[in-house]
Amino acid sequence: MSLFSTTYDVIVVGGGHAGSEAAAAAANMGAHTLLITMNLQNIAQMSCNPAMGGIAKGQIVREIDALGGYSGIVTDKTAIQFKMLNKSKGPAMWSPRAQSDRMQFAECWRTMLEQTENLDFYQDSVNGLLFDNHKIIGVKTALGLEIKAKTVVITAGTFLNGLIHIGDKSFGGGRAGEGASTGITEDLVSKGFESGRMKTGTPPRVDGRSLDYSKMIEQPGDEITEKFSYLPTTKPLQNQRSCYLTYTNLDVHDLLRTGFDRSPMFNGRIKSTGPRYCPSIEDKIDRFATKDRHQIFVEPEGWTTCEMYVNGFSTSLPEDIQDKAIRSIAGFENVKFFRYGYAIEYDYFPPTQLTHSLETKLIENLFFAGQINGTTGYEEAAAQGLMAGVNAALKVQEKAPFILKRNEAYIGVLVDDLITKGTEEPYRMFTSRAEYRTLLRQDNADLRLTPIGFKLGLASKERLDRVIEKQEKADLLISFLQKTSVKQEEINPILEAKNLALINQSMKLYKIAARPQLEFSDFKNVKKLATFLEENNIDKEVIEQAVIHLKYSGYIEKEKNNADKLNRLENVMIPSKFDYQKVKSLSFEAREKLSKIQPTSISQASRISGVSPSDISVLLVYMGR
Repeated sequence: MSLFSTTYDVIVVGGGHAGSEAAAAAANMGAHTLLITMNLQNIAQMSCNPAMGGIAKGQIVREIDALGGYSGIVTDKTAIQFKMLNKSKGPAMWSPRAQSDRMQFAECWRTMLEQTENLDFYQDSVNGLLFDNHKIIGVKTALGLEIKAKTVVITAGTFLNGLIHIGDKSFGGGRAGEGASTGITEDLVSKGFESGRMKTGTPPRVDGRSLDYSKMIEQPGDEITEKFSYLPTTKPLQNQRSCYLTYTNLDVHDLLRTGFDRSPMFNGRIKSTGPRYCPSIEDKIDRFATKDRHQIFVEPEGWTTCEMYVNGFSTSLPEDIQDKAIRSIAGFENVKFFRYGYAIEYDYFPPTQLTHSLETKLIENLFFAGQINGTTGYEEAAAQGLMAGVNAALKVQEKAPFILKRNEAYIGVLVDDLITKGTEEPYRMFTSRAEYRTLLRQDNADLRLTPIGFKLGLASKERLDRVIEKQEKADLLISFLQKTSVKQEEINPILEAKNLALINQSMKLYKIAARPQLEFSDFKNVKKLATFLEENNIDKEVIEQAVIHLKYSGYIEKEKNNADKLNRLENVMIPSKFDYQKVKSLSFEAREKLSKIQPTSISQASRISGVSPSDISVLLVYMGR
């Protein structure tokens, strides 16, 4: 079939993390999909740090995997180090993170996409959009092609009118060595869209052979490694590469300050907002002037390369200042640069212009995902890409949109935050953003989401069967612990070794195992339990589910009840294009915000900043509740 005569079900513009997940999702749901990207060699490129996961981000990667996306599988196949963060806290806070081999990561993504049925590729730059009144019908490329489509997903990353800054130099680009994308913003603004500018930055990459690691603190991975994907086809790491920790100092800070007058961030050349939670080094020493040092993590870019990523030293200062300052960091005295750090400004579109399906309100069949929506991070982008790809395919199939609630997934929190509250700075996910984080743990993403992914046609039958088996075995283990009594002589030596109160009669194993000071491994020599685990082939994942139920069931039930109460408000729907101006008892701010965002339910309306509980009461009365 020729590009000139084909009308695709879905065109995905941009091949980053959002675009890759969007293309895979739409194609796997049976939609004839075209992925257009400026350079096919850079599909799913890790433009910034060579890592996936982290606090709350790790939960998102596991959710993508549970639904049938690719990010978790690719991360497992290309990981060089694995860590479970926050292990000293409760399980709601545990967050997996992996360092990846940057080159293998992109190669693995491309291989998986090329093996995906219904997915075509085309290398070109999209510089225009084709409309039929308030519907999108295709795209225009730099080479002059007009390619027709029923739906379009834009995942342009930092490329929309991208402008790179290093010191007093500025030039167009989407990232180092690649040109910017022009035309899309202008077409969207002409249709009434509001656009803005955001900024992000990246640190220098250096030659690892020129560093002195003896002056740094080694940061190895976990002794017992885990993985992201729930599929058995990926395996936990056996060998790992270490990262290294060092610190800036007052000399470094003083040297950096000598370049502030040439810094685009301080001399006014950069006017856009950067990420609050990943500031540049110059921003850190300006905002936290009383701190005499900041952490610098030295992260390998792969198994075999000597290239190192200097995490914590993001900067757009002039090259000579970067060079002088970094040499005053312990271990960097003789450093050789592969490339200098830089900042990049790019266009984004405030996400309040979207519905929960990530379809734009102004133009039908047009979806946005990733940094175009004001987010930062591979994981947030990939999650949006998956949702936009799924919903584009569903739109073509004339099916209802796929929307995750806030109590169902971090992905649900992410999308709802974006479209309900909007963002004026690059949005990053944290566990604190999720009011139901005890329900949204990294360990149970498969139990929460794989049945949904299977219904959509994304998650395989193999995935669903594994989830059903995991739940059944966890229930079986909990039931065994509740029914099985153990004698004092079996348990008291365990309690005595931990300085805990002894028992003076037989007791159910469930009650003893629920004690917060005890680990499940403490009971490995209790004969009845050891026999049961062996006979029923109970693995680590099942034990983890049962133990979390043992120790946290009260909290989990309370959170479920709270979610149920709020979800009742989700069922109180607000008519589309409702005229809030006629409800005079609403506050002026509420009328303004509600008119702009047009929430679909009372629950969504309650989450809009500036809408008070009394405004919600007024709406409930008005809706007949």
